[in-house]
Amino acid sequence: MNRRIQGIGGVASAQILLGTLGLCVLESGADPLSVTFYRCLVGGLALALYCGLRGSLGGLLRLPPRVLWLALAGGLLMVGNWVLFFTAMQHIGIAVATIVFHVQPFILVVLGALVFREQLHAATFAWIALALTGLALATGSADGLLEADSSYLIGIACALGAAFLYSGVTIIAKGLTGISAPQLALVQCLCGVVLLAAVAPIGPLDVTSRQWGWFALIGIVHTGGVYMLLFNALPKLSTPLAAVLLFFYPASAILVDAVVYGHRLGPAQYAGVACILIASLGVTLKWGVGRKDIGPVGATNAR
Repeated sequence: MNRRIQGIGGVASAQILLGTLGLCVLESGADPLSVTFYRCLVGGLALALYCGLRGSLGGLLRLPPRVLWLALAGGLLMVGNWVLFFTAMQHIGIAVATIVFHVQPFILVVLGALVFREQLHAATFAWIALALTGLALATGSADGLLEADSSYLIGIACALGAAFLYSGVTIIAKGLTGISAPQLALVQCLCGVVLLAAVAPIGPLDVTSRQWGWFALIGIVHTGGVYMLLFNALPKLSTPLAAVLLFFYPASAILVDAVVYGHRLGPAQYAGVACILIASLGVTLKWGVGRKDIGPVGATNAR
């Protein structure tokens, strides 16, 4: 099997698996803080094993102070992103939370312009406008739904907040050198364990056997497993192909929400999803701008 086929299979599998993350979060019956803590705990153990087998675990102790502090800052943002995203799922469902989160590339573009002074082109503004139109359609705000349901509004705000924090994670990762993607992911999980150990409402002795099962899936499959798939698969693919495959995630999440919970999107919402995905590809691949500055899609695209 050639590298390209292996890469396609790995990325597609990872994104489809991520689409089932919301199911495990909701079925665990736990609050977002507790889910995030156990994701970090179990996922961190899985990633530590992975780094240990690759001989890179000891390298964490030799990281330069600047790299370590930036990695910890990224970990803080990633933990906040997970908490907000899981909260959004509880308020607006898996599908809508995932769709709203996918405005993240546009937040990243704006932050990139502010932090790295990257130039914004007319085409970029057009893609952002299309994405905002899609967001209005996908969330139902065009129909006045947000005004009628405060819980729904909270969910939308949390999903947007998660997208903003994740953009910060990506900005930090872009400026990091001297640390591998597996090591960075492990630092993020360790950061979550330390931050949330004292505040997670559900202590280890209070977790039911059923909840341990869901937490194990979230940590081993959706964190350790998905990250490992992406670490190995993304370097084998071109950026355009990887960018397209990443949309298996929202498609999978929408399908899971519809089949398991009966949350089916309306025609206007599907039109909004299409607008966001097309605009996301436009921004990521710099359609209308030029392709010379397109960078690789990194393994931080794991949720």
